[in-house]
Amino acid sequence: MLPLTFSDPADYDKIEPEDKVDLLCTELAVGKPITLKVHKKSGETVDVKLSHTFNEGQMEWFRSGSALNFMAKNKA
Repeated sequence: MLPLTFSDPADYDKIEPEDKVDLLCTELAVGKPITLKVHKKSGETVDVKLSHTFNEGQMEWFRSGSALNFMAKNKA
């Protein structure tokens, strides 16, 4: 699970039920927002910035799939 919030709360209203989204998780870095690409039914694309509070250790857990996976990988 990746807990995210809208960097600009007004962006919430830019997303409609029929929209498709891509979350650019490769941008995940401490203290930096990540981009949610919103693909509108009309063909337009809107970029929305999302914030997180992960520190470096939590990001490693996320990248590994869980804290347990991270610990198992580092034990081996």
